[in-house]
Amino acid sequence: MTFIETLLSLPRVHKRLISLVIDCVSLTCAYVFALFTYVGDINQVLSLSALSVFLLSLPGTLFVFIRLGLYRAVVRYLGQQALLVVVIGVFSSTGLLFFCAKWSDYSLPFSVLVTYTLVSLLTIGGIRILMRSIFQKQLRRQKEPVLIYGAGSAGRQLALALNNGDEYFPHAFIDDDISLQNTTIVGLPVYALDSIPCVLKSDKVSKILLAIPSVPRSRRKKIIEELERFSLPIQTIPGFSDIINGKMKIDEIQNIKIEELLGRDAVEPRSDLMQANIHHKVVMVTGAGGSIGSELCRNIIHQQPRMLILYELNEYSLYEIEQELAALRTAVEIVPILGSVQIQERVESVMRSYHVNTVYHAAAYKHVPMVEYNIIEGVKNNVFGTWNTAEAAINSGVDTFVLISTDKAVRPTNIMGATKRVSELVLQALALRQTETRFSMVRFGNVLGSSGSVVPLFREQIRKGGPVTVTHPEIIRYFMTIPEASQLVIQAGAMGKGGDVFVLDMGEPVKISDLAKRMVNLMGLEVKSDDNPHGDIEIKYTGLRPGEKLFEELLIGEKVSGTEHPRILTAKEACMSWSQVSFLLRRLEDACEHFNISRIQQILQDAPAGYTPMGTIRDLVWNQKNNSSQVLQLSQKKKRVP
Repeated sequence: MTFIETLLSLPRVHKRLISLVIDCVSLTCAYVFALFTYVGDINQVLSLSALSVFLLSLPGTLFVFIRLGLYRAVVRYLGQQALLVVVIGVFSSTGLLFFCAKWSDYSLPFSVLVTYTLVSLLTIGGIRILMRSIFQKQLRRQKEPVLIYGAGSAGRQLALALNNGDEYFPHAFIDDDISLQNTTIVGLPVYALDSIPCVLKSDKVSKILLAIPSVPRSRRKKIIEELERFSLPIQTIPGFSDIINGKMKIDEIQNIKIEELLGRDAVEPRSDLMQANIHHKVVMVTGAGGSIGSELCRNIIHQQPRMLILYELNEYSLYEIEQELAALRTAVEIVPILGSVQIQERVESVMRSYHVNTVYHAAAYKHVPMVEYNIIEGVKNNVFGTWNTAEAAINSGVDTFVLISTDKAVRPTNIMGATKRVSELVLQALALRQTETRFSMVRFGNVLGSSGSVVPLFREQIRKGGPVTVTHPEIIRYFMTIPEASQLVIQAGAMGKGGDVFVLDMGEPVKISDLAKRMVNLMGLEVKSDDNPHGDIEIKYTGLRPGEKLFEELLIGEKVSGTEHPRILTAKEACMSWSQVSFLLRRLEDACEHFNISRIQQILQDAPAGYTPMGTIRDLVWNQKNNSSQVLQLSQKKKRVP
């Protein structure tokens, strides 16, 4: 153990005693030096009369230092406040020395007092600063060196916080502001972005921390793209709102959120549209425990409905969202209801009992391969669940009914998309059949962080060392954050007049393989490929899943127009009369009751849903049953052979 480490490990009382002794020696040396520079005779300086003046003032000086709290300040965290205390203490010591000299009739020239003050400041303050520097240098050996991007207010606060922390120490700032480059801020050099390779060559830096919480997302995306090429992990500090609200501290480092790779600045929601169907009303969300349903609930409760009904089939999901909302301690009454949308009597009973005004129907099976493997359940939940809930809403006098739809409903190649398009047809027909309940549908693409999203899957695969699995090198998807999608759903529903199909502006499509590569780079790793065989993470292409398309669309036809909201469009889609839809539903119901998967697929193909299946039927039970029948027939044939 080194001397510094031994010093650091001493009890606090011993450290204070050492500081007291050092201050006594420093003040004594300052007095002797100040008097010697004036008289030039060491014997005169060490005379009893000269020393007695100082010794009379010393206890008072130490008492002042103690009262000012100078020995409570931890040297390694010494700040401006502690240095100010040193200044006040030294000036107090000079004053005491002056009064003691007067009381003893000893003549102390003014120049001696000035010299004593200056030397005391240098020794008492300087020793503390020197010790702080030594302590921090010692501690730095145990901490990871990092670069801070952004030398503004947030960057400076982060640097100070990290210096006092135990995990990282700031090595330097990176900033694109030319006026700050080649300067020193809080003791750290500020470099330009192009200087990072030189910094990395001379020093080992573990990661880059973004300290630019107020920069627009589009600008953050460009900065992240520029930093990715250095193959260092990139992390960020919390946003100012979280810091101000006390939810997080500035040195609580976070991973880059994947939505920051989209580079799309959010549009502030319009309060009039957010409140139109919610404020002081009874609102019901089906599928309230799901990704979209739960985010809808979080947004709805802030619009102060009279009551929020959480309708959910999964008990644990319902419990989770109910507990989360209850923790907000709002005046909104929260009603958790277990139930299936496939049972109309249950849904209608809830709507009638609570006099529901607005319904957001988010309950659906949305995972494409799972629905392909379980076709009847997909049809029952997505088609008949929507129909039952819609009929219950009409019978209960609900004012507004909003269906959460999907881009996979456009020219679907899978059962999930086909069932969602049929659900849209059902609501369009119901909107024509009556006018008491306003039906509208909101169609959008993938949401980041939802159940089944590729983002958490990729992150987990990278943590485990790969490979990262992508279905196809050319597959493209639209992405939107869950909060933005839910806010746009609420606003779109407020604009509905009856039978409207709204389409959310999803921004630019994202190539999934590029997304995977960027996630690897953001975690400070390199993609392993033929060009880079020594990389860290391999990207493996597994082939398209059942019913999966390379490209998703949001519109069937070309008749699309804008609305009063810049991110919400309305589409004029083909629809059917209620008698046609009713006939379609009866046929589907009969096929489901007889477990006739091939007939269900044919009915969906015949419907004006644009459904074109890819490959053979994937339903697991259907295929198992057919395989078992074929095996049985073969065995019977063998028995008949003589």
